[in-house]
Amino acid sequence: MSKIKYPPEFLRRLKGVAAKRPRIVIEHILQHGQITTQELKEIYGYNHPPRAIRDVREQGIPIVMFRVTGTDGRKIAAYRFGLPSEVRTTRLSGRTAFSSNLKKVLAEKYGSRCNIYLEPFPVQELQIDHRIPFEIAGENKGNFSEDITDYMLLCASANRAKSWSCENCPNWRVRDTSACKSCYWDHPESYTHIAMRDIRRLDLLWSGEETAQYDLLVEEATKIQKKAPEYVKNVLRNHFKQKNNPREI
Repeated sequence: MSKIKYPPEFLRRLKGVAAKRPRIVIEHILQHGQITTQELKEIYGYNHPPRAIRDVREQGIPIVMFRVTGTDGRKIAAYRFGLPSEVRTTRLSGRTAFSSNLKKVLAEKYGSRCNIYLEPFPVQELQIDHRIPFEIAGENKGNFSEDITDYMLLCASANRAKSWSCENCPNWRVRDTSACKSCYWDHPESYTHIAMRDIRRLDLLWSGEETAQYDLLVEEATKIQKKAPEYVKNVLRNHFKQKNNPREI
């Protein structure tokens, strides 16, 4: 792959980034034209690649995501520089590490559970996240808000899913915080859209002895050549029909 020629001013801005993690990402993209989540994990040891990409964005550098095929044949995320004209004239102040006390307060308020999957997790496995992405609200609210309702506890899987969805949301560039407040990723208990799309989502987890029920569900779905989610929808649809629900299902 031939190296992309960037405007001198853009290159000067890139070379002016001194922080280690964003510097590594920038140098890799300069050399290879892109960087994948697989490379961030396997080469540089970053277990949560979106965080490394956010570090670059917080320096004011535009980054866009696209899909490529990983070494195992699955589609994975890859990142490259956005338009040089979209460089921020001032960088975000960046994240300061959350205090352990904040996690304790959140766990006391919401319980030791993932706020997206609504399932219990050991508190040490939960991560603090801004309800409204830092990249959207950060410039207005600074590193920290004193209102703990601005934060949520997420398991690693939910945090990755939220990061991917938010980064691909049309509002990522518009930065309308009011749109975020009515989104599933901000308040999964009450929302009107998911990343600006008119869809609804229900995340279900089976753990411990419940996994036997899940295995049975998959077995029954396979018998009628259905995937598990489609099978669950059919069960619910039939349930509402039997209840003579006047609403169209």
